[in-house]
Amino acid sequence: MKQKTLNGNALKLIAILSMTADHLMWVIRPGYPKDWWILLIHLFGRLAAPIFWFFIAEGYHYTRNWKKYAVRLLLFSIVGHFAYNFAFGIPFLPFQTSVFNQTSVLWSLFWGLMALVITDNAAMKQWQKSLLILGIAVLSFCSDWSCIAVLAILHIGENRGNFRRQMTGMMLWVAAYALVYARFIDPVYGALQFFVALTIPLLKRYNGERGKWKGMKWFFYLYYPLHLFICGLIRIALHGNLGVMIGGS
Repeated sequence: MKQKTLNGNALKLIAILSMTADHLMWVIRPGYPKDWWILLIHLFGRLAAPIFWFFIAEGYHYTRNWKKYAVRLLLFSIVGHFAYNFAFGIPFLPFQTSVFNQTSVLWSLFWGLMALVITDNAAMKQWQKSLLILGIAVLSFCSDWSCIAVLAILHIGENRGNFRRQMTGMMLWVAAYALVYARFIDPVYGALQFFVALTIPLLKRYNGERGKWKGMKWFFYLYYPLHLFICGLIRIALHGNLGVMIGGS
């Protein structure tokens, strides 16, 4: 058996590098070009989302105060909205151009956390939980990775301790996302979403430890809007004030 050698900080760093490469490619070569090297960079970019989903579930399990965790995610999702939309030329006011990709993935991460909180609420009946989860899916539909991020986080969190089940359910939700992407946006880039599976061997090597550096979470919260702001400046310098992906103006 392979030794579990990756801590949380190492996995989050991989996600940050993956996300950055993906976002830079969107603003440098916008649209849906089919050059092999561009597809390869976007393929590398598929590593980011599953790592973020996984650690929302892990963070919920380990947090001493989920309310503070939720408030932090909500506040940064608001900051992330303006940074994300500036980066890719998407109007700040939602639904002017599309129902897709109207805000950043942080919005889905926040609602994924809330879905876990609702599921764990022993005072609520199952029908109430199901109704609220459905409402959350509607609220998060417009974000990057849509409500699929919420449902993947929920499945990962509910099946903590059973890695095979966590990853199988995650890939089923990704498959649904890929099919919608292929149908309504671009078939090649829809198929590209399946490469999130490359994250599975990395997550399997997670050793359950955070890592020595305690500042990673704050680094991510600061880095996320900063790198998007830089992406926005690059977009404007190269293409003017034009949208560079679905949802853009």
